[in-house]
Amino acid sequence: MSRIGKLLINIPEGVEIKIDRLQVIAKGTLGELSLNLPEGIGIKVDNKKIEIIRESEDKKVRSLHGLYRILVQNIIVGVSVGFSKTLEFKGIGYRVAVNENILTLNVGYSHPVELKIPDNLKVTVKKSTIEVSGIDKSKVGQFAADIRAVRKPEVYKGKGIRYTDEHIKIKPGKTAAKG
Repeated sequence: MSRIGKLLINIPEGVEIKIDRLQVIAKGTLGELSLNLPEGIGIKVDNKKIEIIRESEDKKVRSLHGLYRILVQNIIVGVSVGFSKTLEFKGIGYRVAVNENILTLNVGYSHPVELKIPDNLKVTVKKSTIEVSGIDKSKVGQFAADIRAVRKPEVYKGKGIRYTDEHIKIKPGKTAAKG
């Protein structure tokens, strides 16, 4: 049995779970998310706890057991608390602005880079940080990765866009030959 898959998921206060055949729908204070379960994965709800069960011992079903337990947990956490990623940008003249649903990045290129903010995501800019927040963990992570990909951190001076908890090891530059 999967160590991750057999763990129970607690349902927090204010979250309502509805199971419709192979679909799990979670409603909470922040919104509503749904997840389609594959054949062979079942779900049991009782007493504010959710258990993800395998209906067969097929290799494919066993490999999906832990994954779908985490995905169900992510939709529950998303509708109750939400997810956020924080990035920081470093560099002379680097500027970031949010206008309606467009994120404009001036990060050392000859032109500003504009990214369309996906629906259900909120982006805020304060000084040299960008915060991406929303209820869908995969969308938050993907948009944060798209922002970082515009100007990855440079290893000699540390310029670029990075996650706040990311550590960049700065390399020493070339030194003059001593002779």
